[in-house]
Amino acid sequence: MINIMDMNVRNHFAVVNQWPDLRQIFVPMQKSILFILVCCGMLACQSPQPQSTESAPDAAAGLTGQSGVKDEISDPTVVQVAAGSADHTTLVTAVKAAELVDVLSNTGPFTVFAPTNAAFDKLPAGTVEGLLKPDQKSALSNILEYHVYVGVIKTDMMRDGQVLNQVNGKNITLSVKDGKVMVNGKANIVASVPASNGIIHVIDEVLLPE
Repeated sequence: MINIMDMNVRNHFAVVNQWPDLRQIFVPMQKSILFILVCCGMLACQSPQPQSTESAPDAAAGLTGQSGVKDEISDPTVVQVAAGSADHTTLVTAVKAAELVDVLSNTGPFTVFAPTNAAFDKLPAGTVEGLLKPDQKSALSNILEYHVYVGVIKTDMMRDGQVLNQVNGKNITLSVKDGKVMVNGKANIVASVPASNGIIHVIDEVLLPE
């Protein structure tokens, strides 16, 4: 009986001795896990920081003050509409010389009768150049203000014989015939452009207050 039990015990330990050393399994595994964690930490430290998408501000060309505020969401003001038109460079130059840019960039609303370059060219030679001189600022302002009405008057709201009191205190008279509108019996409205603070009516003559 004792011999049989001894043999069973020896067989049991013989089987146990054949099992792999658990340290040979877990130690390399622990090292692998540690290596992976270290690599992940290094990658996290080296990951690039998100770059700012904010662009550097750039001023509106030639415009300062309220008129120079750049807003790419809202519609352009009457000044910005005129400044973006190749046919109104003379008008924009005159508005700047009269220092009316910021005034016309405010809330308004304004109805602006905007003469084209060709309209200014119809004036006697030297007229525009003379009005742009610093000592003629008052006269220039008076003429430009005669082209501005406080409020929005669209062409479909205009009536034959309608009188509008302009910013300079003088009146203009509208005439409507066959759907076409004239100002003071000579300046034709050839186009209309809405703006965020009013509307521009393009005209083919310069309005001169009497």
